[in-house]
Amino acid sequence: MVLKIINATDVKIGTNITMEGIHYTVKKIDVSRPGKHGHAKCRIEAVSMLGDSKKVLVIPGHERLEVPLVEKKKAQVLSKGDKKASVMDLESFETLEVDCPEEEVFNSLEESGNCEYWNIEGQKIIKRKL
Repeated sequence: MVLKIINATDVKIGTNITMEGIHYTVKKIDVSRPGKHGHAKCRIEAVSMLGDSKKVLVIPGHERLEVPLVEKKKAQVLSKGDKKASVMDLESFETLEVDCPEEEVFNSLEESGNCEYWNIEGQKIIKRKL
């Protein structure tokens, strides 16, 4: 489910986009001016929201990109496993098993402590400790 679609020239640093089914955060964008008979070109550098993969894309300025729906929620940590944590959502009180790929964030989590997790189009990931 895509919330909105934007033109490549409307992308800003920090914008979340979906390319080839993978969700990315834009880290750098360069837009070239259109020529006499050409179109504007956009060079987008982005990092995956769920991992460490990096993508560089050069596309026409009129190309349309999908923006994923990102829900930011708070949860309480119940237990920790290998790169995963069992958390309880503080609004709905449901128990979830959520990935935490960033080692620094994972090590800072404490049982009975709070954290923020993101639901990115059905994929859940712990982003920071509260």
